[in-house]
Amino acid sequence: MSWQLDLIVLTMVVICGIAAINIRDLLGAGILFGAYSFMMCLLWAVMGAVDVAFTEASVGAGVSTVLFVAAVFRTTRRTKD
Repeated sequence: MSWQLDLIVLTMVVICGIAAINIRDLLGAGILFGAYSFMMCLLWAVMGAVDVAFTEASVGAGVSTVLFVAAVFRTTRRTKD
């Protein structure tokens, strides 16, 4: 059962990474980056690196995502897409 869980989480990591690169909306990209970081946190935890998973959860999925979303809300759009 372990390799199936690894494969599911790895697939979600790849999907979130590709979606974050290809999306045009900055807010969506920031949220997808947070989802990518959370999936990487799960992947590290499944692999047994709990300390790395905790760091990824706190810094990657937590602080960085909040800063990205705050930066997007402080900007304005010049044109409507």
